[in-house]
Amino acid sequence: MPKENKISEANELTDKLVSINRVAKVVKGGRRFGFAALVVVGDTKGRVGFGTGKAREVPEAIKKATDQAKNKLVRIPLKEGRTIHHDIKGQHGASKVILRAAPPGTGIIAGGPMRAVFETLGVQDVVSKSIGSSSPYNMVRATFNGLINIQSPRNIASRRGIKVSSIFGKKKEFDKDKSESIDKNKEATKNDEMTSGKAKSNQLKNKKSVSDKKKLKSK
Repeated sequence: MPKENKISEANELTDKLVSINRVAKVVKGGRRFGFAALVVVGDTKGRVGFGTGKAREVPEAIKKATDQAKNKLVRIPLKEGRTIHHDIKGQHGASKVILRAAPPGTGIIAGGPMRAVFETLGVQDVVSKSIGSSSPYNMVRATFNGLINIQSPRNIASRRGIKVSSIFGKKKEFDKDKSESIDKNKEATKNDEMTSGKAKSNQLKNKKSVSDKKKLKSK
């Protein structure tokens, strides 16, 4: 039974080759050339991992990287199964990434290595920006650094020892107070406009009456 579970999990996983480089090792007789691969693996349902591998041949390097990525899968909480819960920053070395939650229909706005991570993770709507080094290795690690630090409302509620509904309840109350204050401000501005309009009309009436009196006197 465990073997069957492993086979089914392996079939569910999708992998993407992010980059492959030719590398050289200097030895006594000259150089030995090989290949280094970077692969991202995920189940498109909230689990993702990355791995690196080196070998003399390309397929072997990719296989090593894929196996390592499968062993390093991590679960990331997703909002409605399509985007991240909140905006977050990630950093690794000289690479910095900014990840932002997006409304439905936005799509994946990301480049190269970051796009591969989001597609294998199962994210459908996200806006991201890479700052600094554009090395695929650093960008993938920075993206994972940001994703691992994402907190879902359920995690926060369990840590505080309260219900998830109470977190959202406070937010609703805050939104209500905010809307009430906005309405009050609108009413106050309307009243100010009304009073200012009345004052202007009174001034115009006074000016007209004065001008009419002057005309009568001149006649």
